[in-house]
Amino acid sequence: MRAWLVLIAAGCGDTPVVTDSGADDVVVQDSPAVDASEEAEAASDAAAEADAQKPTGTIIRIMSANITSGTKQAYEDPGIRIFQGLKPDVVLIQEFNYATGQRALVDAAFGQSFSYFVEPSGNIPNGIVSRFPILSSGTWVDASTVDRGFAWALIDLPGTTDLFAVSLHLLTSGVTQRDTEAKQVVSYVQQNAPAGVYIAIGGDLNTDSTSESAITDLGAVVVVTAPYPMDQNGNTNTSTNRNRPHDWVLVDPTLQAHMVATWQGNSIYAPGLVFDSRVYTPLAEVAPVLATDSAEPGMQHMPVVRDFAF
Repeated sequence: MRAWLVLIAAGCGDTPVVTDSGADDVVVQDSPAVDASEEAEAASDAAAEADAQKPTGTIIRIMSANITSGTKQAYEDPGIRIFQGLKPDVVLIQEFNYATGQRALVDAAFGQSFSYFVEPSGNIPNGIVSRFPILSSGTWVDASTVDRGFAWALIDLPGTTDLFAVSLHLLTSGVTQRDTEAKQVVSYVQQNAPAGVYIAIGGDLNTDSTSESAITDLGAVVVVTAPYPMDQNGNTNTSTNRNRPHDWVLVDPTLQAHMVATWQGNSIYAPGLVFDSRVYTPLAEVAPVLATDSAEPGMQHMPVVRDFAF
């Protein structure tokens, strides 16, 4: 029987070096112990280097979220914990239902200082939640469905430029229907968005691919090209089984120029983050999220987060 000599450098993160010893037993050879003070100093230096890479200025996090669970297309504790852990500033939210009303949901998930808009009709209304004041808001008719429309809000961001945000939930019924809806959205934005604002469009688009016609259509007003947000395994898909890019945060070229890497704790996601509690580590970075939250029965999709610096 062949045996292997495993050389392990104690106290460092290098991959063990494995060589053929020709012996009959496995021999593990440890390097001399590293002084605890040296380990602490190295960890401190690494943390300082990481902090130096973090974007400066005001960071604004935009999130798209259809993270209802259960059987009532309404928000429950798993989705609320994900909101609390990711701490977005602006949320393009779908299926904006809660047992005791939207104000109670916003207070629980974000805080009493947050503003929100929810469509006044529809079984699964879209909405927008914001840390910053909402100057005006409304909804545009989606000619393809009566369940919801296209929710929009003009948000007073810090600085001199406001954000025009649009929350979408496109149909699951097919590519043609989503193409029709996306063309409607583009027309609405072109006719109604104030001059000189940033534009963010997103939510649950139910798209099957990044090249679907609905995405191409939206490219008339926002940037739709890669790179796309992903989880730490490099998966950009957001459907429950992680094989379809259903959910998006898309912004116009002017806001795109302010995009920075998404930092969550000490983890960095250069193009933005697709969050899935089933694979995310360390979960301490997103407390109070539980590993089972994204696996909750009836959980819709994985949320998408992108950060912008000003």
